[in-house]
Amino acid sequence: MTTGADFAAVVLAAGAGSRFGGGKLTAAYRGAPLIHGALAAARASGGAITVVTGADAEAVARAARAFDPAVRIVHAADHAEGMGASLKAGLAGLPAGLAGAFVFLGDMPRVPHAVLAPLAAAVRAGAPAAAAAFRGARGHPVVLSAALLDGAEALAGDVGARPLIQGLGARLALVEAPDDGVLFDVDERPDLAG
Repeated sequence: MTTGADFAAVVLAAGAGSRFGGGKLTAAYRGAPLIHGALAAARASGGAITVVTGADAEAVARAARAFDPAVRIVHAADHAEGMGASLKAGLAGLPAGLAGAFVFLGDMPRVPHAVLAPLAAAVRAGAPAAAAAFRGARGHPVVLSAALLDGAEALAGDVGARPLIQGLGARLALVEAPDDGVLFDVDERPDLAG
């Protein structure tokens, strides 16, 4: 089930993957480049997809375009500053009039698609942001409402969307996912077996 074209999807794929030893997002995972799992979830969200590159930019862009030639590729020149800089680059230039934006991490290949529509519904119902959770642990993706997207230009450092959602308290909608795919990421090569 898609969430609708009024939500964009941003896939953060700019990290160097130093613990992995480099080349993480293009490494084989279940027969395809690792980033394809995140792109499949982004596609299932129903909106236009932006992939943010940084380290290993050309290889990541090739892998993303092999999945879907229509993805928008944005290079975060300051990606070494951290996830906040990459998120800022990805959110810049999104079209006006969106209800919100999904934020996916390129190294999270098992996000269950069943959690996407409830996340979007929470934002449509008035939550300023929504995050997937599993058994009480907050995971990804996160959906930022249009109101929070306006604060994206202040993002920096290695904290991702935290400055936009900290302080929301109970106004951050947590949506329980059907499995731990909202928590699973690939940090080191042995994780590819997961």
